[in-house]
Amino acid sequence: MMPGEQEIVQRFLTTKRQVHPDVVRYLRDQNDPSLIDKILAGLPQDTLVVSSQHVPALRSERDGIRFLPEPDLEVLRGADGISNPSGNFGDFLHYFRDRFTRLGEMIRARTPAIPIQALSRNNLYRQQQECTLIGMVSDIRTTTHGHRMADVEDTTGQIPVLFNKDRPVFSEAERIVPDEVIGVRGKLSNDGKIFFADSVIRPDIPVTHAPYHSERPGRAVFISDIHVGSNTFMEREWGRFVDWMEQSNAQYLLIAGDLVDGIGIYPNQDAELVIKDIYDQYTALGEMLSTIPRHIRIILSPGNHDIVRGVEPQPTIPEPFRKGFPKNCIWVENPCLLSLQGVRVLMYHGRSIDDMIGLIPDASYAHPQQMMEEMLRRRHLALTYGKRVPLAAEKTDRLIIDPVPEVLHTGHVHTSGITTYRGVLGINAGAWQSQTTFQKQMNVHPTPGRSVILDLQTLQPEVLDFTLPIAS
Repeated sequence: MMPGEQEIVQRFLTTKRQVHPDVVRYLRDQNDPSLIDKILAGLPQDTLVVSSQHVPALRSERDGIRFLPEPDLEVLRGADGISNPSGNFGDFLHYFRDRFTRLGEMIRARTPAIPIQALSRNNLYRQQQECTLIGMVSDIRTTTHGHRMADVEDTTGQIPVLFNKDRPVFSEAERIVPDEVIGVRGKLSNDGKIFFADSVIRPDIPVTHAPYHSERPGRAVFISDIHVGSNTFMEREWGRFVDWMEQSNAQYLLIAGDLVDGIGIYPNQDAELVIKDIYDQYTALGEMLSTIPRHIRIILSPGNHDIVRGVEPQPTIPEPFRKGFPKNCIWVENPCLLSLQGVRVLMYHGRSIDDMIGLIPDASYAHPQQMMEEMLRRRHLALTYGKRVPLAAEKTDRLIIDPVPEVLHTGHVHTSGITTYRGVLGINAGAWQSQTTFQKQMNVHPTPGRSVILDLQTLQPEVLDFTLPIAS
């Protein structure tokens, strides 16, 4: 048996060396006393402090010992303890102005544009000149003749924009949603009252975007929607996942919300719970995560089933519900922006996908990768106000996708999907909950029990299905 922490520290002290607490915890969790001697044998003579870089990999390979890279994690946005309470209704004026300004600048960087007020001032309707407007969509509808009409406004005015059903632009117009910021190129009508659009320009990911690759080895595991407490939580598959994690060389585990099933989230939920106390649900999750090797950094963000406000952005899980969780857990907001060895990951639970499916033609829960692409085109995670996703009244819009990440990680829909859009990798791993009664009623077919493993040097993802036995 491996000795306790004090004995491990003393063993290193006998060689006149100190040892980092992460190394002590790692050694304590391994059932192999010979690991200490292996580490000591491989140390440079001038080593004073034994750190993670000196720790052998979790398993030996045929060609010798592989050394485990030291985790390099930074929370760039959405760190624990920084969330502000939602403001008052008047703050929405600042919120939407901030959105219009920042997204409008992204469009303006690609094409010159004029303010709406300048249309009449410059008599463009008489000259029949083409121009570009940038504005926020306050309303979008279909006319009696089957065209699409959008009310677009900027800080100077508002104008209706017509997308003719017989023009190529119409297909793009069908995908316009309320409150997004767009550029429209076209001409003013003869009476100066309607703008006829020929093309739509979105903030979008620059075509020149080149994703950053880690300079050293590293692996991150992506999952979401564990739903601890539900009678459909997949305990056997989760056990297989933990067994695999113990043998992997991963350094990071990212969980994109719905950590537990919650209480009172939907009618008659109580009948589908095996853990009916919200504190007990989080206690059970803490015990589950405690079986994952301590050197792995576990990043947890909330979702709509968790014990936080439903308004987005969502704050971190409150302190009273974190008791019993291992110290390698890192609590973040929803959404959050992380750096894993320089690779930026934007993690968002993804509740806005519900709204997008109701607003965008051909969108479905079976293909979350399509919705991630729509987010990236619009450079925003949750655009439309007044739908299923409540938005916080804040003076800045924290749901704008800026800067461009290497990875967008979502959850919520319980179906897996992977895409690469202009150099940004979109990941939705699925869930750890089999089909629920509600999903059966909605004809939603989840793909649970999966995780996505990402090589941070190549940015190549791999999907593992734990509904099937994993070969050792």
